[in-house]
Amino acid sequence: MSTLQKTIFKAKLPPVAPVGSSRGSRRAGIGRKRDYTPVLWSQYFSECHDVAVNDNQFRVYSLGNSGPLLVLLHGGGFSALTWALFSSSVTSLMKCQVLAIDLRGHGDTKTTDEEDLSAETMSKDIRDIIGAMYGAEPPPIILIGHSMGGAIAVHTASANYIPSLIGLAVIDVVEGTALDALTSMQSFLRGRPSSFSSLEQAIEWCVRSAQVRNIDSARVSMPGQIKNVETGKLGTNDIGTYVPVAEKQSAVSNDAIREEDDSEATNCEHSEQNFKHPANTTGVGNAKKYVWRIDLTRTEKYWSGWFKGLSNAFLNCPVPKMVLLAGIDRLDKELTVGQMQGKFQLQVLQHSGHAVQEDVPDKVSEILATFMLRHQFAEAESNFERTFPAC
Repeated sequence: MSTLQKTIFKAKLPPVAPVGSSRGSRRAGIGRKRDYTPVLWSQYFSECHDVAVNDNQFRVYSLGNSGPLLVLLHGGGFSALTWALFSSSVTSLMKCQVLAIDLRGHGDTKTTDEEDLSAETMSKDIRDIIGAMYGAEPPPIILIGHSMGGAIAVHTASANYIPSLIGLAVIDVVEGTALDALTSMQSFLRGRPSSFSSLEQAIEWCVRSAQVRNIDSARVSMPGQIKNVETGKLGTNDIGTYVPVAEKQSAVSNDAIREEDDSEATNCEHSEQNFKHPANTTGVGNAKKYVWRIDLTRTEKYWSGWFKGLSNAFLNCPVPKMVLLAGIDRLDKELTVGQMQGKFQLQVLQHSGHAVQEDVPDKVSEILATFMLRHQFAEAESNFERTFPAC
């Protein structure tokens, strides 16, 4: 692992997860090639439509029609599809409904000012979307946000923009560690591939780099993070007519890609030595077919505003709260004191990466379902393992 990557890893940079391993290439024989073909959103959500707010169009995905509404806010660079597997799982456990939103500047949302990603603007976006969809009497709402989306959820709750808010949950975002990591953010972003030759290549990079450790989730979520350079449309719009890169050379490596077991995904050093970035590969289709939907390097002026004062704002929200982290060391002093005082529920899933809801969607569903049962927000639809507050 390079010095830069070690620095980023130690700083717990929000979008980073430990890089996966490719030790399987040392095993004798040729393993099965993994399936990196993209998957449509309709396998996990029941509806997809655009919500008009002033001159803006916000893409939303929904599932379920009764019980409390889980409003799901994704992290920076991700899209609403990061919640696909979680949404399917949680609605099978609890009588609830979900609404996953492509935030401003992300996914298939189109706004008059794509670059205004201030916490204030995006919080008002959430308020306006809820108002446009449900009017003056929205259902009971639980705001759930990952990374940047967690910060926006807190800002939205703190501003009292959701009158029917009954709960708040944030996933892998803490003020102290997030602010500490901002100095390394630009270096991390510049280290990613700038383009991909196919949807499969992008999904493979997503899994091999461990941005997402769950291949099923990556197949539905990664197309929502990139756009076709020829059409300007999101990668998800190409899936219906997409022709898989079958029987061709791997998009990431000249070697056959072998199955990886869970133990292999923890070896960062070996993976870095063997992993080849898509940008450095040749011979597979157009070298620049897809690029990132949003240039996160241009949003730097808003980073501090997302996270500064977040811990205090979270603790002061007058609703039941939960923090779900990928590591206990991510807690800052303010939240540590608040957790000891019982001001919120803490849950740690140490064997997942930063995209916790994608890596272990069933476990996150069980945790959120237990949270809803504990506070009597909803009724259980099936038996499942209750996960009580613990580290």
